[in-house]
Amino acid sequence: MDAAADPAVAKILAGYFKLEPGGYGHGDQMIGVKLSTIRGLLKPYLRADLPLAELEEALKSPVHEHRLAVLCLLADRASRSLKPRTANPAEATAIYELYLRSTSYINNWDLVDCSTSEIVGGYLLDKPRDVLYTLVRSSSLWERRIALVATHWFIRAGESADTYALAALVLEDREDLIHKASGWMLREAGKRVSEDELLAFLDRHAAVMPRTMLRYAIERLAPDVRKHYLQAR
Repeated sequence: MDAAADPAVAKILAGYFKLEPGGYGHGDQMIGVKLSTIRGLLKPYLRADLPLAELEEALKSPVHEHRLAVLCLLADRASRSLKPRTANPAEATAIYELYLRSTSYINNWDLVDCSTSEIVGGYLLDKPRDVLYTLVRSSSLWERRIALVATHWFIRAGESADTYALAALVLEDREDLIHKASGWMLREAGKRVSEDELLAFLDRHAAVMPRTMLRYAIERLAPDVRKHYLQAR
């Protein structure tokens, strides 16, 4: 990772992930390694069974890309642990528990988005999901985003009830990154599960939805339908 660092890329990434004073990523450190490069570097280690305790320690690194690499690796392992041929419930549980006690280090949108669906959503698919309703009420922007993006796994499995329930709970959230995440999940639920369900949600809430959430949610709808809901807003 460190050998692949590029100061010029780090400068670009620092702006993209809002590391400036007052930005949501302020205080983080970038060394300048793109996600595509990280994924290439990870390939030899994906099935190396690196000790979870050591990965948890690595997740505490002050370097953003170090944490991103750990989370990508954990997401891959969690996903494989849920597949019938490679099922490993004990490992899925251990990764899930590691993740939830490490949320203070999962502190930017890319870190959440590369990992939460597999690690949290995948684990909870056949279990009670109360934890998502605790996370969505958290004072932490990132824990709220974790709750929302975790439902992507449910959507892929044909379930959307939690997506709509959680989206309704963040209608008054002040963070644009939450508006984007909830709108994204609503759009995916409409695309993959039921457009009629999405339209029913919009009929109830479009008038009070944050504009970013609404725009993301209606992105795949017909132009006249999009216009209708934008006018309702």
